[in-house]
Amino acid sequence: MLPQLFQASFGRLIGAGLLACSLATLSGCGDSEEPARQKQIEERPTEQTPQAAPESAAKPAEASHTDAPESGVDYHSFANTDDYRVKHLDLDLTADFENKVLKGEAILDIQRLTQKNPPLILDTRDIDVSAVRAGVGTSLQDVKFSMGKTDPNLGTPLKINLPKGANKVAIEYRTSPGASGVQWLEPQQTAGKKHPFLFTQAQAIHARSFIPLQDTPQVRMTYKATIRTPEALRAVMSANNDPEAELDGVFEFEMPQAIPSYLIAIGIGNLDFKAMGERTGVYAEPELLDAAAKEFEDTEDMLEVTEENFGPYRWDRYDLLILPPSFPFGGMENPRLSFITPTVIAGDKSLVALIAHELAHSWSGNLITNASWRDLWLNEGFTTYLTNRIMQFVYGDERYQMEMALGYDDLQADLADRPDKDEIMAIDLRGRDPDEVFSNIPYEKGSLFLYELEQKVGRENFDKFLMEYFNHFAFQSITTEDFVKYLDETLLKQYPDKLDRARIQEWIFEPGIPEGAPQPTSDAFTKLDPIREKWLNGEMKASDIDTEGWTFHQWKYFLDGMPEKLSEDQLQELDETFDLTQSKNNEIAFSWLMIAVRNDYEPANTRLEDFLTSIGRNKFLRPLYRNLVENGKIDEAKRIFEKAKPGYHPLTVKVNSTIIYGD
Repeated sequence: MLPQLFQASFGRLIGAGLLACSLATLSGCGDSEEPARQKQIEERPTEQTPQAAPESAAKPAEASHTDAPESGVDYHSFANTDDYRVKHLDLDLTADFENKVLKGEAILDIQRLTQKNPPLILDTRDIDVSAVRAGVGTSLQDVKFSMGKTDPNLGTPLKINLPKGANKVAIEYRTSPGASGVQWLEPQQTAGKKHPFLFTQAQAIHARSFIPLQDTPQVRMTYKATIRTPEALRAVMSANNDPEAELDGVFEFEMPQAIPSYLIAIGIGNLDFKAMGERTGVYAEPELLDAAAKEFEDTEDMLEVTEENFGPYRWDRYDLLILPPSFPFGGMENPRLSFITPTVIAGDKSLVALIAHELAHSWSGNLITNASWRDLWLNEGFTTYLTNRIMQFVYGDERYQMEMALGYDDLQADLADRPDKDEIMAIDLRGRDPDEVFSNIPYEKGSLFLYELEQKVGRENFDKFLMEYFNHFAFQSITTEDFVKYLDETLLKQYPDKLDRARIQEWIFEPGIPEGAPQPTSDAFTKLDPIREKWLNGEMKASDIDTEGWTFHQWKYFLDGMPEKLSEDQLQELDETFDLTQSKNNEIAFSWLMIAVRNDYEPANTRLEDFLTSIGRNKFLRPLYRNLVENGKIDEAKRIFEKAKPGYHPLTVKVNSTIIYGD
């Protein structure tokens, strides 16, 4: 999924996916106590709908939350998936850069799961539907449709009356210029400054903002697409991309493996391609292409070693798309084509754990998918664990230990900053924006849980378990309970003297970390503690610190371990000795700017503003804006935010508006 967006200690860089998304705490879905999929949708007929469609059970549960969420129920989709399942999607979309809309048609092949003929309920958000046709095969006819009541978290249900036996639905529509899952960039916001750029970000529930569909990870579908662009631009998707395709304004795609909706992705821009290996390559603006290909040249090695240890790569190719700096996340694991922030092009491969993370999702997340956002830890915990293992395979034990130790520190910081209910891996998200699930809990706590299993049964045995797990559930969406049942039938049965079901339940369903859990450490870090302490006590000068050979991880550890307050002389000494304000490594610069803001270090102010206005990655922006606000610099935060906002992604605007304005 997405990167770690919400790190409290900011000492860790891995992909995430995210990762994805907003931190804003929106209003709940309501206070009804009706069970899942039983609440009727309030109709709001559109101008295109002469008569409102019949009522149908479709809205997600709005529970009293006195009971645990029901396993397998997606509380963040209106779709009536017990009645119908979308099996295939055909898209034909035109990218209208002038009006900032995608417009065209989505054709859904549906599987009927009931003998009855209820309306089909789809998820949408700010989509203008102009016509709907439905029928059998190619014989489609106009049908009645209506839009339900808009929910602030979930969007608006689209209800479609189907002819009896209909197995295909065609929807003509256009997106909103402010679609939450689409960003339109002006030429000046790109590396080349000559052409516009578009990219989508569908996780968690933003696919519904550019395609009307069953926007739930429970539903997996194949797809084909025709994307129409200005002739100077190239379109790419999370599908089979042809780097030799002519720039004639029409691009054809096919994704033959069934994927959930949040993995459908589009990118359009002035893009060139460079191969990095037999199955790997990079798409980027010409200005970034060579640097990106050099930085990520180990991707093929990562792919091969992961196959050797955890089973075959089942997606044919693994390419990267380097996005403009406004991309709000570190990376997004769109199959066949991970979307990557340019902020990890450091020139020394120090930040490539993000690539390992997005690649690892090809096994955990894309191959086996969480059935709902409550189960995100199944995606991100496994992927974080695999990321660390990949880094060890390719870069050695010391790098592995540092990655593990930084991840553990990040987890500790998040646990100190969150309520108990949000420390549970199988989190209750009912009535909440699912974007709130993205924290270090599913990532690092999930990874630490798997690391404990490895420690107890032995690495060789655990690797065998993982390979069998990926094969057993390949191309399926599963719940936490599915995983626990599988664990019962495998490791718990094989190692009853080493594993305990009650402890596994504690890891997954209770807050905090169980007593006696592993605590990863790194000698490369512990040797820095006395050096930092001596400098803070005035026992040595910064110029006497031997930093030759320090990795980015060590710089992060050294800086993030500084006390809240430093003197002006200390700040000046560090900066003059190590040129921290002008660091080209975004992770090091970020850590230094956090210190500078806390201590009102004016020489860093210009770099701070440049940093906040040139980068859209929320992992950096959110804590910096919060730091400004908490240190009495709210006017400065507002000024910089308003200056930068036109170049930010809608999700970036949403989360940081909440911090600055309290909206």
